[in-house]
Amino acid sequence: MCMDGKPMRLAGAHEVRELLGVSRQRVYQLAARPDFPEPVAILAQGKVWAVDDIEQWIADYRAPSGEADLVGAGAGGVTRPAEPG
Repeated sequence: MCMDGKPMRLAGAHEVRELLGVSRQRVYQLAARPDFPEPVAILAQGKVWAVDDIEQWIADYRAPSGEADLVGAGAGGVTRPAEPG
C-alpha cells in the first residue's frame, strides 16, 4: 500500500507498453534513460513500475500531439520536429 492507504498500482513491461503505445522493446529502451522512473521491483519475469510514476513521466516528458515527441526520441535525446500544420 502507498502512504495514503490506497493500493499501489503496478505495471510490467506489457502494461507500460500499452500506456505508452510503444513496443515492449521500446519500453526497455526508455527504461534505460536516466529520466525514466526506476522500477519498484525486478522480478524473474522482468521489471515492475508504479503506474503513478509512469503516468507522471508521460505527463512530464511526452509532448502534446503536434509537437516534438520526447518518448520517440533516441537515446541521445534528439527529437523529431513537429509536422507542418
